[in-house]
Amino acid sequence: MRALVAGVVSAALLAGCATPEARTRTALERTGLSRPVSACMAGRMVDRLSLAQLQRLGRLGRLQRAGDFEEFLRLTRALRDPEILAVVSSSGLVCTVRN
Repeated sequence: MRALVAGVVSAALLAGCATPEARTRTALERTGLSRPVSACMAGRMVDRLSLAQLQRLGRLGRLQRAGDFEEFLRLTRALRDPEILAVVSSSGLVCTVRN
């Protein structure tokens, strides 16, 4: 029983420590992007954007309701951060072509 409790607690702690890349990937998947494209984009975005920029993007909850990549870009543009827009759009293009 003690081992089971320790395992559950460990799993809960690890879930709370998701990396920025994992959180970004999950958020991109929620917008409707495929898993391979989301994983590719998340890796590129985490490498190219600051943590503050990733957090700004993550706080834009409307992204989760984007019906397609064009809508996703339109919502991203609303942040008025040219670097975020450039990284998201270039990552989307590169990752879509690769996958």
